[in-house]
Amino acid sequence: MVKTIKYLLLLVAAIMLSAEAEAQSIVRKKDLVPIDSVEQVVVDGDTVSRIIPQRNLGRFDRGLSNYMFIPRGKWGFGITASYGELKTEDIQLLSILNNFDFKGKMYSIRPSISYFIAHNQSVGLKFNYSRGVADLANLGFEFGDDLSFSIRDVSYYQQSMGISAMYRNYVGLDTHGRFGIFNEVDLAFSSGSSTFKRIYNEEPRNTHTITTQGALNFSPGVCVFIQDYVSFNVSFGVFGLNWKKEQQKTNGIDDGTRVTSGANFRFNIFNINFGLMVVI
Repeated sequence: MVKTIKYLLLLVAAIMLSAEAEAQSIVRKKDLVPIDSVEQVVVDGDTVSRIIPQRNLGRFDRGLSNYMFIPRGKWGFGITASYGELKTEDIQLLSILNNFDFKGKMYSIRPSISYFIAHNQSVGLKFNYSRGVADLANLGFEFGDDLSFSIRDVSYYQQSMGISAMYRNYVGLDTHGRFGIFNEVDLAFSSGSSTFKRIYNEEPRNTHTITTQGALNFSPGVCVFIQDYVSFNVSFGVFGLNWKKEQQKTNGIDDGTRVTSGANFRFNIFNINFGLMVVI
């Protein structure tokens, strides 16, 4: 019995010594890996890893890599603009809509400035100005001999200005730093006014509205460098929280105040933004 125990102890000691020797051999092999085999890039005179290390907070390591896309310390200057115009004369649709005379246009411009506080992470400010004009000269509806009416001399004008603070987190998709995706979070505040003019009971009416609103938006997007320092961006609004306050007056008489708020979680086709950004 004693001999058997001695043999077991000797066997366990031999296994432990073998495992320790194998571990030391692996460590020595890792030490022999040349530094040049690790992908590195020079940023502002310093050599850094091309792959940004990230903490694995989950239970699984899926092997996803975040490549260096835009290094720390860079400035980004961007602009997004949109323009649309519609004009019709004497348009007729089937036998219901006729004499449709309308012209309108809307445009907006959104300059931005950002600073990269870390590799692939930036904070900044965005400014927004939008303006729209619409004039409806005539519009007739015919649903039968007993139901027909027309609308004429209707105009609408609106403009707004806003500012927002934003944070962007980029993920590089290739080793050359050309393609990347990002998620943008911005807290926006804006104020504007609108004027709605029309004829009611053969008398002109003028409704003036002052609007104040705030929003928290989450917008993923795609970024592609078309030149060394110039990138093209596309972002999509998918989730947001919003608050809006409106104060109206008609012909100088107070109509009251309306406050609305809500949240949305959907792809908004009216919130697709195209723009350019210069990184220096």
